[in-house]
Amino acid sequence: MNEIKIGVVGYCPPTKFDEVKAAQMIEEAYSKTQAAFPDRSVVIVSGLTNVGVLAIAYAEATSRRWRTVGIACKKAVEHRWYPVDESIIVGTNWGDESPTFLKSLDGIIRIGGGKQSYREVEVIKSLGKFVLEYDLPALN
Repeated sequence: MNEIKIGVVGYCPPTKFDEVKAAQMIEEAYSKTQAAFPDRSVVIVSGLTNVGVLAIAYAEATSRRWRTVGIACKKAVEHRWYPVDESIIVGTNWGDESPTFLKSLDGIIRIGGGKQSYREVEVIKSLGKFVLEYDLPALN
């Protein structure tokens, strides 16, 4: 299958954000992604947990019948998981999964986010891959 794997990064708890606005941003980003790659099957890759921007991104992907992949470290077992189509556990601590996550991607979408989100976007940009970024202020 001619798939394109798009990572989604952004806010996770305890950071609070406007979830309605984040959902609108994700819908827009997914529509732009589909338009940019009309002949490809989109796969959404994110951090496996069913929280924050990740949960919104996975839910929208599922509603579009896109395949979902979760890549996280062992600490993710302490949180609810989104029922992804494929899960990959790498390393023990948050961030250990980042190299595996980045190697799997053809592009990335950022909705708000912290230091790791920005770092991961910079890596994908440096490789000349597809990037969509949305600034969303934290509420706390």
